[in-house]
Amino acid sequence: MTVEVERSFDVETSQEEVWELLSSDENRARAIEVVDRFESDGDETVWHVNLPGPLSGRTMAVRTWDIQRDAPRYVEFVGRATAMDVTGEHELTERGAGCRVRNRFVVDGKLPGVERFFRRNIDGEIENIMSLVPTAVRPVEG
Repeated sequence: MTVEVERSFDVETSQEEVWELLSSDENRARAIEVVDRFESDGDETVWHVNLPGPLSGRTMAVRTWDIQRDAPRYVEFVGRATAMDVTGEHELTERGAGCRVRNRFVVDGKLPGVERFFRRNIDGEIENIMSLVPTAVRPVEG
């Protein structure tokens, strides 16, 4: 089963500054609460993820890498693991002195419960992404 979610928010920070925060592999990993630790070799970042439920107590390696990058506007990345595949996008659009940040995630779970967990926790993860940008002002419908 596949779950797709999209959330947007506006910030009072320039597109270039937001890009520096959201295009970073380290920042993306830190924003996800179930990532216990991560390591990067520059081309690929491995997230060590601990999901609750049947997988609780076991750490799963999710290999992630960018598949498209158009600085300072768009980054798309994928993650592959035995329990799931994930695709994430961050798209930045200038809006006056700030910008709109659109986040889109598609999770294809290979084990029962992965999609439900993701759907239940996505808003908290978006809050974590918003916390990377101190001037995030409000969620936007869509």
